[in-house]
Amino acid sequence: MKPIKKFFDNIRPHFEKGGKLERFYYTYEGFESFAFTPPTVTKVGSHIRDAIDMKRTMIFVVVALLPAALFGMWNVGYQHFLAIGQESTLLANFWYGFLKWLPLQIVVFAVGMPIEFIFADIRKHEVAEGFIVSAFLIPLILPPDIPLWMVAVATAFAVLIGKEAFGGSGMNIMNPALLARVFLFFAYPAHISGDKVWIAGLPDTMSGATPLGIAASGDMSAMPSIMDRFLGFIPGSIGETSTLAILLGAAFLLYTGIASYRIMISVFAGGFLMGVIFNLWGANDYMMIPAWEQLTMGGFAFGAVFMATDPVSASQTNTGKWIYGFLIGLLAVLIRVFNPAYPEGIMMAILLMNVFAPLIDHYVVQANVKRRMKRAQFAVKKIKGI
Repeated sequence: MKPIKKFFDNIRPHFEKGGKLERFYYTYEGFESFAFTPPTVTKVGSHIRDAIDMKRTMIFVVVALLPAALFGMWNVGYQHFLAIGQESTLLANFWYGFLKWLPLQIVVFAVGMPIEFIFADIRKHEVAEGFIVSAFLIPLILPPDIPLWMVAVATAFAVLIGKEAFGGSGMNIMNPALLARVFLFFAYPAHISGDKVWIAGLPDTMSGATPLGIAASGDMSAMPSIMDRFLGFIPGSIGETSTLAILLGAAFLLYTGIASYRIMISVFAGGFLMGVIFNLWGANDYMMIPAWEQLTMGGFAFGAVFMATDPVSASQTNTGKWIYGFLIGLLAVLIRVFNPAYPEGIMMAILLMNVFAPLIDHYVVQANVKRRMKRAQFAVKKIKGI
């Protein structure tokens, strides 16, 4: 690491004030901060020192994504070889899936990072590490065979419209990764919906229906077993199929204190309650799917753990987090059952509640203010003997 550190130190003068590349200082600073601890120190005032910073927080989220990502790569290969009727080994499955995931990941970074650097230099602020997580999330919520140019367009849209238009990282009102997916869903629906997109290299004569697609069709006899759905041996987006792998990531995020347990628990609670309501209603076979099984279908678990808990676009107050998460779970199951055209209800639900999160926090804060005012007025009256 010393030669790399020396390299950064040698070229630093060119990017500092008065250097030939002064206008690109924040691009340089972004690469240096990614590799090493920034050489900045506090000048005035009191400060709290902590072992955690934004870079480490983002790395923790990436680590939490690893179980779902690694299993997803294996499952892409497994589903491919299963569809063509060919025997394969664990390594062959993983390697095939890895080669499907890698181009998606490269395209996301190749498109998104330059945009981040350009806007950092224009606005003269540090490059935020938030895009790192979005960059790893985007390939995991897409089909393995989606055209790379579509991924590039969706990434550019997510960064430009979802983040930079609102002022950059920390100012966005919607989750950028989900915005990339919803852009593809509405702009190129044939490549991100239906039964033909979820298995790489699927023969034209076969169906690659996901559990959500099967439920929407009403043919419950073709539904995979609950164990296959929980473990993830089903077609779907690269990182969303295994509820078990996602829960392992959730446990890590909760243990490290990175994600909000209030949001996670309330999303699952809201989804479960809506499932129970549909079970009691029982108007069709879709409604009769056991409530807890709804939580293992589609991207529900992935959305609850990695998307809904985004600290920027989620509610900030503790009470607001319970309300925010509960409504996401409620709406996710409601949308997927009532409108089969939007089988991934969790995607729509999270983006909708991203928009309403500030409103939820506003009313939570106002309720707290009113309660404290009443308490203060009561104390004054008690002192005065009224």
